[in-house]
This record gives sequence, C-alpha cells and structure tokens, in this order.
Amino acid sequence: MFGRILAAVAACVAAMSAPALAQPATLQMWRLDCGEIRVSDLNVFSDTYAYVGRQMTLTDSCYLIRNGDRYLLWDTGLAGELAGGPGGGEGPFRMSLRERLLPQLARIGVQPGQVTFVGVSHYHDDHIGQAADFPGATLLVGAADWEAIRGRPATAARFRPWIEGQSRAQPLRGDHDVFGDGSVTILNMPGHTPGHRALLVRLPRTGPVLLTGDLYHFTENMRTGRLPIFNTDRADTLASMARFQEIARNLRARIIIQHEPADVRRLPAFPAAAQ
Repeated sequence: MFGRILAAVAACVAAMSAPALAQPATLQMWRLDCGEIRVSDLNVFSDTYAYVGRQMTLTDSCYLIRNGDRYLLWDTGLAGELAGGPGGGEGPFRMSLRERLLPQLARIGVQPGQVTFVGVSHYHDDHIGQAADFPGATLLVGAADWEAIRGRPATAARFRPWIEGQSRAQPLRGDHDVFGDGSVTILNMPGHTPGHRALLVRLPRTGPVLLTGDLYHFTENMRTGRLPIFNTDRADTLASMARFQEIARNLRARIIIQHEPADVRRLPAFPAAAQ
C-alpha cells in the first residue's frame, strides 16, 4: 500500500516539475468545430435554480495538439452521423453538427492514422461522438470514467476498438504528462463525472492554456461556481474548481471554457493554429 502511495506521489511530482524540461521543437494547437448545442432550459446547469426560464446556445469544441510528429486529439465532439443533417436531441438539448472531424483534419494534412492519442475529458455523448474514427490512437481516459463507459452499452459502442482490445486504452488515475516533456498535461478534475479531466497546454508563444472539459460550461457558470444538476459529485466538483482556478492563477493561464463561444473565439480560427 505504502509503495503504491509513493509511486503516485512520484508521478505527481514528475508531472508538476515537467515545465523545467525542454520544450518540443513544434507545439501547435488547433480548435476544431465539433458541433452546436441549443439549450432550451438552462436551469439544468444549476442545482440551486439560478437559471429558471433561460436559454442559451453553446458550442462544442475539440482540439488537436501537435508535438513534433505526434498528435493528441482532445475530445471528439458530437456523433459523426449528425453531420450535415437536421440535428437531434434529448430533453432540453438540441444538437447539430456541420462537419465531421476527419475532413477538418484533412484540410491541415492530418490523416486519422497520424493521431497518436485520443484524450476524452469525460464520457458524455458530446465529447466522445467520433472517437471510433481514430482506432489507431491510444485512448487516454480517466480510470473511473473508463469503468463507467464499460458498463453503459450505448456509450461503450463509441469505444468499440478499445473495448474489444483491438486498440490500446490507458486509464488515468492522476495527472498525466501526455508527451513526456511537460508540454501537455491531462489534469485530474473529478466531479462532473467520476473520472473527469481538464487539459493544460503550454504553448511557446501564447503561453499556458487551460481547456476546461466540462468543469464549467459558460462564463457566468465559472464566475459563480454553479453546478449542473447532473454532476456525479458536488464536493468533488467544487474541489476541482478550486484547484483549477489556483493552477490558472499560478501559471497566469488563459482559460478556454470548451462550450463557451466567446472563449473558443479567443483562439485562432481554423485552419490557423495557436502556437
């Protein structure tokens, strides 16, 4: 038991001290269009009835990070079968998708086989919809979310190559240094789901960028610290929010709320990349 604790501490120390290591020759990040979500009852994003009678349109964004000749795809958006169609939805959510990820990546010369890692912030449908288009990639996912995925047949179907063992899955139990050089770190931020993650990208010109996953959904939500009614653990979410904000302050990082259109527009418009 004590040995496992020491190993976990050593892994965390390595991840936190990684900025001292040399930066890669090429580090770029593209924002990708992964859909749009119209919310007819915004109150689902507050367990204290703060948004009664309000509506909002959210974006669904994904990100491609290049480190030399390796690529991480962070989140895979809405289901590809929605592309170009009238959209679909459930409950207060109406979702639409203009274009799949594959043709977007093709426009910057990236083929699916070149994607080294697919990282998912969590298992909700709007973040995993096109994962199976990248079966050659190693899947990076929170261990608790991976356990949940395997127990949900509809969700597991989106991960068939990894569920069936044809592709490699790497369940994560803490922070994870994706490329081993400190440039990109998957951060353990549970609460929205049991294994929810956020992403820290240390771009050489732009500086540190924090991608929230679904720790927050829109600017007011972040400013007030309000929680959706469907989060799995309130206390874990609040603790993750506190940690996330302290990281942002200490690194003077740019925060990008992945569903907030105003935040996503702070990054270069595709096909330009942040560097």
